[in-house]
Amino acid sequence: MSIGPWQIILILVIVLIIFGAGKLPRVAGDLAKGIKNFKSGMNEEDTASDDKKEIKDVSSSKEAAEDKDKAAQG
Repeated sequence: MSIGPWQIILILVIVLIIFGAGKLPRVAGDLAKGIKNFKSGMNEEDTASDDKKEIKDVSSSKEAAEDKDKAAQG
């Protein structure tokens, strides 16, 4: 079941009645800002998880190097 053109027109008319013509640009702008913030938050989360992986990799390689040094000395 898909949304046809009449359903879209009905939804737009209801939104126009609820918010009024004067508030629609502000509502649309706020919606766009919310979507933009959500996308940037998702990208920051991905970047943060990648940074955590790099930190774990670096710390594990340091531990491995220290273990090799101890084995060579002992």
